[in-house]
Amino acid sequence: MQLVSVAALAENRVIGNDGGVPWPDLPEDVRQYRERVAGSPVVLGRRTFDSMRGDLPGRRQIVVSRSVDAVDVPTAVVADGVDEAISIARDLVGERANPGGRDGVAGGSGAVVAGETSPAGTAPADADPNDPYAPVHVLGGGAIYELFQPCVDRMALSHVDGAYEGDTRFPAWDETEWRVADETDYEGFTLREWVRRADAT
Repeated sequence: MQLVSVAALAENRVIGNDGGVPWPDLPEDVRQYRERVAGSPVVLGRRTFDSMRGDLPGRRQIVVSRSVDAVDVPTAVVADGVDEAISIARDLVGERANPGGRDGVAGGSGAVVAGETSPAGTAPADADPNDPYAPVHVLGGGAIYELFQPCVDRMALSHVDGAYEGDTRFPAWDETEWRVADETDYEGFTLREWVRRADAT
């Protein structure tokens, strides 16, 4: 299993403002995002989950919350933190924990992440439970990205042209610990597939 953060962010790392995004509509970004997460479990905070109830992403939703212990959606399950969310995610992709922690999440929220050899690109329509790189996507909001940042193996980030005012930002990351495995230019944004380097500490 690999944890993959998926987000769109401006040049100043703004990802949202007052519950929405501050930049003009980017239909190609919405399209690639939906295709990427469609067949995989996703992790998201309760407010993000509630804002998406009309069109939930992913095949299963892991809702990270300490204020509720259940939600009224059959495909969703609640986790009270990072460790429980990762445990649920492993169950959903059918993977036994790797004792060596080579995929970077076996050790929980403090784990060192490897992933230099992980493939880039979008997820398959249905994740193979026997695939050691089966993705579980982290979809925000800002506090969730921050909590899971030490654990993620990859980041699929839509870098939106320009800087915008906003009240929510994607967490900063040390670019020396990451490499860009793939990059695709679109109108209004550039999609970069960031992979954590195997020697990152």
